[in-house]
Amino acid sequence: MREDVEALDIRDVTANWVNAIVLQAQIDDRIKALADLAHTPLFFGRLNYLHAPGAELAEGAEGEQFYIGRRHVHDAGGDPMVIDWRAPVSQPFYRASKNDPQDIALRRRFGYTGGELTAYEDEHLSDPAEAAAVSKLLQQEIERPRVGPMRDIVATIQPEQDEIVRSGLSGSVCVQGGPGTGKTAVGLHRVAYLLYAHRERLARTGTLVIGPNRSFLHYIEQVLPALGELEVKQATVEDLVARDGLEIRGADAAATAVVKGDARMAEVLRRAVRSHVAAPAEPLMVVRGSRRWRVPAYELKEIVAELLDRDIRYGAARDALPQRIAHTVLVRMEQAGEAPDDRVQDSVARGAAVKAAVKAVWPAVEPAKLVLRLLSDPEFLAEHAAGVLSDEEQQLLLWPKPFRSVKSAKWSAADLVLIDEAADLVERTHSLGHVVLDEAQDLSPMQYRAVGRRCTTGSATVLGDLAQGTTPWATRSWDEALAHLGKPGAALEELTAGFRVPREVIAYASRLLPSISPGLAAVSSVRETPGSLVVSRVVSPVTERPDGQDGLTEQAGPDGQAGPTASVVEACRAALAHEGSIGLIAADARIPELAEALRAAELPYLAPGEETTVEARLTLVPASLAKGLEYDYVVLDEPAAIVSGEPDERTGLRRLYVCLTRAVSGLHVLHAAALPAALGPALP
Repeated sequence: MREDVEALDIRDVTANWVNAIVLQAQIDDRIKALADLAHTPLFFGRLNYLHAPGAELAEGAEGEQFYIGRRHVHDAGGDPMVIDWRAPVSQPFYRASKNDPQDIALRRRFGYTGGELTAYEDEHLSDPAEAAAVSKLLQQEIERPRVGPMRDIVATIQPEQDEIVRSGLSGSVCVQGGPGTGKTAVGLHRVAYLLYAHRERLARTGTLVIGPNRSFLHYIEQVLPALGELEVKQATVEDLVARDGLEIRGADAAATAVVKGDARMAEVLRRAVRSHVAAPAEPLMVVRGSRRWRVPAYELKEIVAELLDRDIRYGAARDALPQRIAHTVLVRMEQAGEAPDDRVQDSVARGAAVKAAVKAVWPAVEPAKLVLRLLSDPEFLAEHAAGVLSDEEQQLLLWPKPFRSVKSAKWSAADLVLIDEAADLVERTHSLGHVVLDEAQDLSPMQYRAVGRRCTTGSATVLGDLAQGTTPWATRSWDEALAHLGKPGAALEELTAGFRVPREVIAYASRLLPSISPGLAAVSSVRETPGSLVVSRVVSPVTERPDGQDGLTEQAGPDGQAGPTASVVEACRAALAHEGSIGLIAADARIPELAEALRAAELPYLAPGEETTVEARLTLVPASLAKGLEYDYVVLDEPAAIVSGEPDERTGLRRLYVCLTRAVSGLHVLHAAALPAALGPALP
């Protein structure tokens, strides 16, 4: 297929140089999309349709078989060889069961090693004598060790995940999912499905994936290209609200950031923007040739009041004001017997007198300067925050030492969100066709509004876990979050079946749920992996000894030297004996010491976001960047330090919950200090 595209000669199609450039760009994109992926097989399944008497006929001829893959593949004659997993005919591969065979006689799964076909497994759905069994190939694919960025899950999508993936474009969906339930993968595959089902529409309106940080985006960036989708943009919330000339050079205290992220700030900004409108005090005199046309002040006030009542964007109203004034002048001309047309109205609107009146009544507003004044001028802030923010909250917003200009100000991330809100009050933000928002539980109400502005005319897929909220302003309920996003009618789906995190690990982490998110259902993992969890206490004795409890050891450092850092290094060395990626997760304050210890032990390590390879499989991860990442084996250093590194205990326990659930195959927790009480008793 790629060679056929490469063989195309645009000279045979068009002689117009502009069309030729456009066509060549499209050809280049098509060639890129058809690139070989050596370790990504084109097909992973096969369906044999039954077409039994009385059954609803599926697509295709009777008895037809279809190979299912990541993309459509046809032969030299154009006949399909592999059907795209997103096509309707492929849907039973994910949803058919013994109880609901969906006209499928046989479902075959293929197993691969390094891109080579090594096994296959048949499931006869139409044979009542064959008992339903768990697919071994499916389980092996889920548990396969990982090196490099996140992989697609197209071969392992479960029925409840497939329902979310194939939900329509017109509606927004919110997915609450605990660790290992595949919510991120579901969101990305939903984008791929929507691009397949609504390609022309989304090509015009655009799609966007929003993640919590650059490390996370780098981790997931290969999923969509592996499915043949190359045009989906990725960004963080900071990227969305970035403005030329403004850099994030400051940081807010937690209490200040909470106030800046509060939805009430939208009302403060709206008042501050509208306060620039002044009531006309003088009549307007317009000179046209030898005639003078007078618009009294009361009529100007009526025009301004009408524009304010309509509550349209400040900038749009400012653009409309000269035309409204000019129209009033034209009415007077017509009453005097003249016959002015639209050109006369435009000329009046552009005249010096009207421009001067508009500038005085409805001056231009620069969003950054407006926010600068709010954070610098106590009187200006008090005037517009009266009845909205308390005196204490207003005091938190004010800079201790005001900055003189927009460029010299040390803006924080929350400040840029406020500027984005003000900018939208002045001029409408461009809206996209679909937005995927991952790790949404950490967004403030004002950040939700910033994202919502990007999909006012489109839909959204919101992904998150309330138990993993690790910011002081973390989401309390999805209903509240969706209201701030502007999607109050979004369908709420919950994924509770875990596929990535072993049952022992998720059960241990779930001990924290009553403290961090009461009432939230714990994830029920389908994977039971004995020995996947080890909790070790590092103590002073010279020898390492089991204390008689399975999974719990007390140990000293190497060479008889006690100490948590030395023990962590040895745990990393032991983890590297396993296949796959290794993550060493620790409190941010512990990272420099651990980095030095790894260098001294000659254990090379990567930073979050750097791609793991066969040669470099160990990543040193600050707890603050662990969210959304996964590793085959995780060594977790000092849980108490992770908890104490946050502003309050609840946030710290939530951060710990995130860190405990990053392991796919095994977790080794090492601690010198006492474990947080919320983790309960030692392992039995």
